[in-house]
Amino acid sequence: MLLIKPLLAFRPNKMDWIFAFKTFAAGLLALYAAFELNLAYPIWAIGTVFVIANPYSGMTSSKSIYRVLGTLIGAIVSVIATPALINTPWLFTFFLAAWVGWCLYFSLLDRTPRSYVFMLAGYTTVIIAYNAVYYIDSISIFDMAIGRFLEITVGVVCSAIVTTTIFPMHIGPAVKVRVNKTVQDTQNIFNKILLNEKHQSHYAESLGSLARDIADIHGMAVHLSYEKSTLKGMTKPLQEMLNQMTMLLSNLVAMSERMNQLDEPFKDEHFQQEMASIHAHIQMFMQNDREIQEQDLNLLPAEFEPDFHRLMQSAPDEQQIILAGLKMDVRHYIQNIRAIQLIWQRINCGDAVLPESVTALTTNYPNLHRDHGVAVRGGISAFIIIILGTGFWILSGWKTGFMLAEMAAISACILTAMDNPVPALKMFIRGNIYAAVAVFIYAYGIFPHVTAFWQLAAVLAPFVIFCLLLFPHPPLVGIGLPMLMGTVMGLNLQNRYSLDQVLFFDASIGTVIGPIISVYVIHLVRAMSPEMTVQRILSMHYKAIRQALYIPYGVPFRIHLRTMLDRIGILNTKAVQSEALKRDINLALIEASAVVDLTRLQELMQEFPAEHELAAGLEDLIQLLDDYFRTKELMRPELLLKDKVLQKIALLKQRSKELNSREIAERLLVSLNNIQSSLCHVLCHASGNPSKAASSELDTEPAGVQHG
Repeated sequence: MLLIKPLLAFRPNKMDWIFAFKTFAAGLLALYAAFELNLAYPIWAIGTVFVIANPYSGMTSSKSIYRVLGTLIGAIVSVIATPALINTPWLFTFFLAAWVGWCLYFSLLDRTPRSYVFMLAGYTTVIIAYNAVYYIDSISIFDMAIGRFLEITVGVVCSAIVTTTIFPMHIGPAVKVRVNKTVQDTQNIFNKILLNEKHQSHYAESLGSLARDIADIHGMAVHLSYEKSTLKGMTKPLQEMLNQMTMLLSNLVAMSERMNQLDEPFKDEHFQQEMASIHAHIQMFMQNDREIQEQDLNLLPAEFEPDFHRLMQSAPDEQQIILAGLKMDVRHYIQNIRAIQLIWQRINCGDAVLPESVTALTTNYPNLHRDHGVAVRGGISAFIIIILGTGFWILSGWKTGFMLAEMAAISACILTAMDNPVPALKMFIRGNIYAAVAVFIYAYGIFPHVTAFWQLAAVLAPFVIFCLLLFPHPPLVGIGLPMLMGTVMGLNLQNRYSLDQVLFFDASIGTVIGPIISVYVIHLVRAMSPEMTVQRILSMHYKAIRQALYIPYGVPFRIHLRTMLDRIGILNTKAVQSEALKRDINLALIEASAVVDLTRLQELMQEFPAEHELAAGLEDLIQLLDDYFRTKELMRPELLLKDKVLQKIALLKQRSKELNSREIAERLLVSLNNIQSSLCHVLCHASGNPSKAASSELDTEPAGVQHG
């Protein structure tokens, strides 16, 4: 009943109709080819077309390749395991349950399209093995596996032919639009932060959306290698550009924090004028230098140093360190966005070579968040579901119970990437019930009058096209796909068509009961509310901050930071109701922006002899921060430890006055201030700062930043 309103309000557009007719044509082509090749189960050919269907040709092609590969692996495993274990049904059941659970575990860890290979390899083995057992008197396991592989391949080839030749819709232009919008959004936020717009002094929500968008584009970029758009072959440079954008995001958060930290009385009309002047010079510099050369990546506006010097000369002592930190963040923002523009400039020209100053981070995808807890629970739930479903088949002696076991295995895998797959699985069950009704109508009311292939196409068209129209719309695809696949599989179309009434009713019952088993097991073992998921990811976030305390600045650290920011992008996709968790999600992004200051503590410790009072103090601070974030990781009260951290920071600030080196003193004060503000969330002003002249010299060395 919940879908009635969305269905009544649904109005397909032109692209929906084109997609539906193209996919229907590809399905008919696959079915006709399967008939002509006299394959045993033509339904898998047409079903494959519908399973991999996507409006974008690149996504369809990538899923096609991974589906063929997954099917091949599943077929090989079934051919090896079935003859060896078929006479020991419980051992065979245990093996299949372990195999599917293992495959699903790796599928859930890999957040790229290739995860489809692992998932499909798991439940394809079950499908082939169980069908081989059911039809043991009429077909061999080898013929069953070969037939399954050929049927899938026919569907994939027919889908590729149609989607790439008839009104192909490439993902490349969509990626371009998303990238340009994301770059523009970062620039808009930069403008608002620097101009200190009163109506938006906190930008956590907008910055969180940017983190989510970067994570989405990272996933979309994988499909570029499977189509012929202008961005073909640009997956790696585009993902490296996205890595730079995460660093840019960290700059923006840090800038926002520094602006919030400045005294309101200080941000008077004179301050606003100075910041407007700095902003105008930066904007002019960015707009006038459209064609960026690699050797000029670290250039700054000619007015950059004089502008900040003038601003800091007029600032009171207690604001100096905050302004010095702001200056450093703005400088890094300019240099990072120029690196992004250079990479994007090259990508649009078809040049996949990265600038020498950009360190590649995406080798083997080391910088994506992976949730081993969810993967383990998903694998365990699949294991239990297959044991229960297959055990019921064995103990009941119900011959058609193989359909129950198959559907239990399939439904255990297909939706486990969701926080809570139960509502989607319930919709899947409803779709199968509706499909059983459609199969009954077609089989007993329509098919007796169908004698030619064109008639078959004509009677299938209304129902199939209606279901396909729902596919491009996320709220409706959950009912459209199971309805369509359940109907196609239930009809069991073959060259010499006949319908076994007993098999039809038994199979219909099995296709409903199997997913019901999955629903109950997943509800008990795997399902988590968004709030529970957020709490788990936040614990991983705090653990990552602790780890950053001991990682020296370099490629490993940048990979670590990239993982943290990717994790925050995932956090911002969670629809939680708790205001406290929403606050913690926003604070996580702020915390990630100050992680680089933890590495600076290590660098600063090297500046002092081991017996120096500040070296010992910094070591104590690192240990206190470790204890503080371990407490947050374990979700325990942390106020006492937080007070100790703040006391230690205050003591270190006082001790910094005694340093002879102004440069080291300033670096220490800036890092301590950032840790206090962004990691401990205490917007106090730096005290006991060095002189104005020294502060104005902070972080102006010409070496530039290491991009990547």
